[in-house]
Amino acid sequence: MILTWNLDPVALSFASVSIHWYGLFFASGLLLGTHAMKGFFVREQVPLALMDQLFYAIVAGVIIGARLLHCLAYEPDYYLARPLEILYFWQGGLASHGGGLGALIGAALVCHKKQISLWWLLDRMVFPTLIFAVMVRLGNFCNSEIYGIPTNQSWGVIFERIDQVVRHPVQLYEAIAYAIALGIMVVSWSRLLKHRAASFGLFLVLVFLIRIALEFFKVEQATYQGAMSLTVGQWLSVPFIVVGLFILVWSRKQTPALPVTAVQAQNKRK
Repeated sequence: MILTWNLDPVALSFASVSIHWYGLFFASGLLLGTHAMKGFFVREQVPLALMDQLFYAIVAGVIIGARLLHCLAYEPDYYLARPLEILYFWQGGLASHGGGLGALIGAALVCHKKQISLWWLLDRMVFPTLIFAVMVRLGNFCNSEIYGIPTNQSWGVIFERIDQVVRHPVQLYEAIAYAIALGIMVVSWSRLLKHRAASFGLFLVLVFLIRIALEFFKVEQATYQGAMSLTVGQWLSVPFIVVGLFILVWSRKQTPALPVTAVQAQNKRK
């Protein structure tokens, strides 16, 4: 059954303030992810005071990285001619690849400052990240954005705010795929925990294989065509998969990651 979708992107409006569905899903993803991460901190006796610093650093990294990569990788001609508009992140245009890199940089800075093991953190961040990814794609669906190419399938969707074409609801495909990836990570957790960085490596491979596969069903977001019939999003995913595979191979000979670095452990023993 073909669905006709025309949801108002504004969920609530009062006075001059409007709250969008995308914003609600984005915030919900952050809250649910933070709650999941808090569980790791409590169980492994890591001070909860670090949560706030990590939260702000990672959120800032996500927004800055996602905005910069979108502007420079997907619409370079437009934004290089109007560099100040790169700062207008509220107008839309965020690239998840850049958000991931930004989150990694933000987390690394805090871990270095507080002498927390980055591998320990990354192995556990995969869970809140996948929760967040599911919620963001649901928000994209509500917003009728990042939609798919035309289809003849009976489960297609007409995004009336875009046109009258029956399209793949690729936002839902991606949300479901990330939820499945989350399930795989949960089921595999006890085995992955035995090796440092194994969880993070598997996460990179799963997530970016999903991105490459589902890009075939998406309308190209970049203002130019990628090489060799691949989209810009697919090419951006390739390095992440390569790094993920390398980490998985490397992790097989590694011991489990502990929350504290060797330096901090030595300081505690003194």
